[in-house]
Amino acid sequence: MLFEMWLGHPLIEADNVWGLLGVMCVSVALAIGLEQKYQWASRVSGSIIALILAMLMANVGIIPTQCPLYDDVVWGYVVPMGIPLLLLQCDIKRIWKEAGRMLTIFLIGAVGTVAGAFLAYYLLRAPFGDAQGLSKVAAMMTGSYIGGSVNFTALANAFHAGGLTASATVADNLLMACYFFVLIAFAGMRLFRAKFSHPHIDQVESGRTDKAAAQTQAAAFWSRKEISLKDIAMNFAFAVAVVWISNIVAGLFSPLAVDGVASGAMEVLRDFVGKFFGSQYVWITTFSVIVATFFSKPVEKMHGSQEIGTYLIYLFLFVIGVPANIYTVLVEAPLFLVLTFIMVVINMLFCFLGAKLLRFDLEDAIIASNANIGGPTTAAGMAISQGWAKLVGPAMLVGTLGYVLGTYAGTVVGIVLGL
Repeated sequence: MLFEMWLGHPLIEADNVWGLLGVMCVSVALAIGLEQKYQWASRVSGSIIALILAMLMANVGIIPTQCPLYDDVVWGYVVPMGIPLLLLQCDIKRIWKEAGRMLTIFLIGAVGTVAGAFLAYYLLRAPFGDAQGLSKVAAMMTGSYIGGSVNFTALANAFHAGGLTASATVADNLLMACYFFVLIAFAGMRLFRAKFSHPHIDQVESGRTDKAAAQTQAAAFWSRKEISLKDIAMNFAFAVAVVWISNIVAGLFSPLAVDGVASGAMEVLRDFVGKFFGSQYVWITTFSVIVATFFSKPVEKMHGSQEIGTYLIYLFLFVIGVPANIYTVLVEAPLFLVLTFIMVVINMLFCFLGAKLLRFDLEDAIIASNANIGGPTTAAGMAISQGWAKLVGPAMLVGTLGYVLGTYAGTVVGIVLGL
């Protein structure tokens, strides 16, 4: 680390909270600005740009790899507050009503993600050498590959994954770059077109699609929105209240968890109940979805929840890049790349086989798999880019449902694998 060699300490020391907070906020602002302005940055994604900036600054000694700001503020407060704000989009009744066949394929793919996590874990446990570390990554990637970065963040925090998060993120995004191109290629392959119906592709190729409609939906979703002081106050009040109540409820169950290895059916059940229901993130998810589903009209008036929640998660993504020693990433990322590859391939097999057996469209399988692995925004983005205007809404809905299911599934995988 260059600056530590010269100065004996990082350029900005661990107790310089305002300096570190400034670097963090400026870096996140730069990452978001680049993502929204340049095509190359959009492909990389702002989250990865923020992570890379943090990793580079930490490795040259500009910022410390550990400090109270990261551990106490970001992990302790920023992450839990960001998640309920993002989950306010998860109206289960609307998803069930409007997503149709894509929802079925999405759920089949979610089962495939879980199966892939277990398969990858048992195949790689011996060469990796750290069974507990690998189980943490398998659990985090289960949440991510059913939901998205929201779930990855929650599970990384819940299982105290530490430096593993950066290596897993690097591997994940290397794979994602290839995965999206593969899905798009499937849409043009004769093999897949011969095995599946593909009405949306036919409509695009015949010139009957309304690409302007798709672009209008995308523009409306990402456009500048009205937000008032009251909106900001209501969003923060909601987030804090949900986390507060979730901590209280989780504290009622956490004492049931068994110290050490559980033995006997009743003790195993008790340990599962203690660990699953003793997780604050399980209750954050549950309470947030209840509010989003049964109080949808008041929620619609709370403008800015998704923007504020996303910004808070970006701050977390900066922090997970900080402890990533570049050598460690180069050493560990290849095995993590294999793990993510296995999980993605199994998910795709489940999605496409499910669509074939149920006689669903090729486009349903492609977008449902994307919604699993990439999340709602990438799924909707792919539908938009291909001109499949009618699939943009369902893509957003089923991808958002993944935010709900991902944390539950990842928690169960982690518990079963011994965390």
